[in-house]
Amino acid sequence: MNQFPYDAVVFDLDGTLFDAEEGIVSSVESAMEEMGLPIPADADLRQVVGPPLLDSFRNLLHVPEDRMDEAVEIYKRRFAEEGMYRYQVYPHIRSILQMLREGGVHVGLATSKDRFIARRVMDYFGMSHYFDAIIGENDAHAKLGKPELIRRALPEKYHCAAMVGDRCFDVNGAKGAGIESVGVSYGCGSEEELQDAGADHIVPDTESLRALLCPGAEIPRGFFLSMEGLDGSGKTTQMDLLEKKLYQLGYSVLRTREPGGCQISEDIRNIILDTENMEMSPTTEALLYAASRAQHVYQSIRPAVEEGRVVLCDRFVDSSVAYQGGGRQLGVETIQQINAPAVADMMPDATIYLSIDHKTAIRRRLNASVPDRLELENMEFFERTQKAYERLIKENRKRFISVDAERDIDSIAADVLSAVLSRLEPEAQWEA
Repeated sequence: MNQFPYDAVVFDLDGTLFDAEEGIVSSVESAMEEMGLPIPADADLRQVVGPPLLDSFRNLLHVPEDRMDEAVEIYKRRFAEEGMYRYQVYPHIRSILQMLREGGVHVGLATSKDRFIARRVMDYFGMSHYFDAIIGENDAHAKLGKPELIRRALPEKYHCAAMVGDRCFDVNGAKGAGIESVGVSYGCGSEEELQDAGADHIVPDTESLRALLCPGAEIPRGFFLSMEGLDGSGKTTQMDLLEKKLYQLGYSVLRTREPGGCQISEDIRNIILDTENMEMSPTTEALLYAASRAQHVYQSIRPAVEEGRVVLCDRFVDSSVAYQGGGRQLGVETIQQINAPAVADMMPDATIYLSIDHKTAIRRRLNASVPDRLELENMEFFERTQKAYERLIKENRKRFISVDAERDIDSIAADVLSAVLSRLEPEAQWEA
């Protein structure tokens, strides 16, 4: 077991685990607009992130007392409909929570949010499974207050505990609960505010927070995900959508591609795809792909996975097996042998295959932009490539995730995301 400085850590939610500013501020603005109330010219709406909602409506926005219930209800509705979906998990937070859990540390959440809303946010972002206790307010008027929320998030017995938060309310709550406080200045509170409140520790970013809470612990291994499919299957579009969503969920993503991904490999890519090189032999092409891949794995993929990042790669060795082994008819086994030293032990943890008929795919591709050297091949080439992919999927069912790519973009993206999340964190319960 790791010897961490705290055997119990309680986190605030907004501004600590999540960049919540856009989601909360937009919901407050919508509530004020719906009620027909002006926002005071001198109101800094960033200050609504952190304190209890009633306090913000009363002291910052000067909502009349007889309309406070209305303001809160409208805000909750707007937040549930749209605001929470604008949240973004801060980088490294997921790895911090995982490291604490694996180190035997009690992990709690204490937020001034309504507990049902807090639970919904945590479920939507697949975070609930990291926590032993998720504590929020139960009543809009009879507030428990931060010290009591923190006490309820702590275990019955602990040796040394800390509250992690971005505002003075969190620091004062920690004092009231009799535990240490860790102020994070990357949220909505300033370093000056945290100092004035008397925080025991102040960290500027999540990397520093990880070093404070989990000193000497090994960062969890990352995840290697590749995406495959015929040219025209929609890989670029789906890669864009997946990368954006994974980033919002707090994953540190390295997006890369093959051939390419680092300078040497990009130089090789230019040679392979140049339409001036039509005389290139199939064997030369296959060896160039393998050479590019070897450098890519060595320089980019392996280091990123070891650093705990999610590597999102547009094509990998399966493309060579399908295109050169099947399309070029060099043989699947031959291409696998050529690439063995290039890949070594860095096969993808999971591979998304966008399934589409080769005729439909190439028609899409040729209508989209000027084709490269490979895309100028005849239809028989792509038919052989598709069959080679299908053989790979059959032989590697545990790794491959086949998604029907002959549908609308959003439906494909939803299936891709669901499949990827189930592989990244199978223990998480993701809210639809």
